[in-house]
Amino acid sequence: MKFYFGFFILFIAACSSCFMSNKNAAVINDEFLRKELNFLSEKMVNYQSKLKIDSLMIPRSLNEDGSLLVTNSKNWTSGFYPGTLWQLYGYSKEESLKESAIIWTSFVEKEKWDIHTHDLGFKISSCFGKGYKLEKNEAYKDVIIQASATLIKRFNAKIGVIRSWDWNADKWQFPVIIDNMMNLEMLFDATELSGDSIYYKVAYQHAKTTLHNHFRKDNSSYHVVDYDTLTGQPRLKITHQGYSDESAWSRGQAWGLYGFTTAFGRTGDSTFLKQAKLIGEYYFNHPNLPKDKIPYWDFNAPNIPNEPRDVSAATVMASGLIELANYVPGER
Repeated sequence: MKFYFGFFILFIAACSSCFMSNKNAAVINDEFLRKELNFLSEKMVNYQSKLKIDSLMIPRSLNEDGSLLVTNSKNWTSGFYPGTLWQLYGYSKEESLKESAIIWTSFVEKEKWDIHTHDLGFKISSCFGKGYKLEKNEAYKDVIIQASATLIKRFNAKIGVIRSWDWNADKWQFPVIIDNMMNLEMLFDATELSGDSIYYKVAYQHAKTTLHNHFRKDNSSYHVVDYDTLTGQPRLKITHQGYSDESAWSRGQAWGLYGFTTAFGRTGDSTFLKQAKLIGEYYFNHPNLPKDKIPYWDFNAPNIPNEPRDVSAATVMASGLIELANYVPGER
């Protein structure tokens, strides 16, 4: 069976803060974990030795032939590699990993000024957020706050959401993708770090609007909701990366569960917790979910079981579930 690796193993650690802060992580077998960390560390040292160290050569994933795929700091995945280094350092306390994390994180800093993307949470929280939690570096805190100030410039108060994309303007007026739920964590952090409630308010409203407009009756999510800028109401509900407008793109379901779990943890709003659990029920009860729980790239892809599977969707879902486990009864 062919697997779609997407973001390689980097996503497992860089996407979520749960590995450093969640009590449930303690159930992971320590010996197994150490072996995996040693494997990852060796791989990263090997790859890094072959790289030109700059903001144009940030590791992203592996090509099918096993060679390294790199990207620049502007790419939405640029924070994942330095974030993974921070995660590994958090576990191992190996100074060489910390030194590498500092170097690679520095290449992403300029993205705090990019007003043309909603992906600042992906980029900044993954590395600066992880680094700050470990080191309490005041400079890192300032980067998180500035990136959040940049991100909320994309917020439309009338519609109640942060704009996702600026392109395709001839077709869309104000597109918002379910992925954007992943960027709210940085805004919640910014309010905690700065004392300014504006970031919390924007994140909270975005989550509420997304909850109201992005989900079908079966609790699967649309990928893209395009809003009318005059009325503030949805005008299109479509997909850009899924199989069809009415299909359930698997990574989108994972973005939603992780995002609403985080939103509940930061706000205490029970409607967010309810939605996160409903997304989980949809995922686990879907007849097209394989026994190993790694989904096909879209739950409604036409050639299942002969469709690629999405490991990144599974890792995001797993990460969200680790946090969600704190908020539901033990038997769940």
